[in-house]
Amino acid sequence: MIKVSVMYPNTPGARFDHEYYRDRHMPLLKARMGDSCKYYTVDKGLAGGAPGAPATYVGMCHIFCDSVASFQAGFGPHMQEIMADIPNYTDLAPVMQISEVVVER
Repeated sequence: MIKVSVMYPNTPGARFDHEYYRDRHMPLLKARMGDSCKYYTVDKGLAGGAPGAPATYVGMCHIFCDSVASFQAGFGPHMQEIMADIPNYTDLAPVMQISEVVVER
């Protein structure tokens, strides 16, 4: 299994609409990807590792798929539509990483 993490840096003055992201954007992504997306999670940054430190990321999602090929097959045909929705919830550029899930409990 793989995890695609999409993270939005916590940048002072940036705009990020958590409700839109949670209620509109991520359901759109799941609807377009269908069964290629096994499930997803949405995170809202609260704090950094040190006391009083701000969160590194204001928001992020993690998309779980069987393989990189499965992710690409589900996301690729809808990439333009999904990416075009980004300005509806943020003015930040996302940071993306694909990881192999080695432990899941």
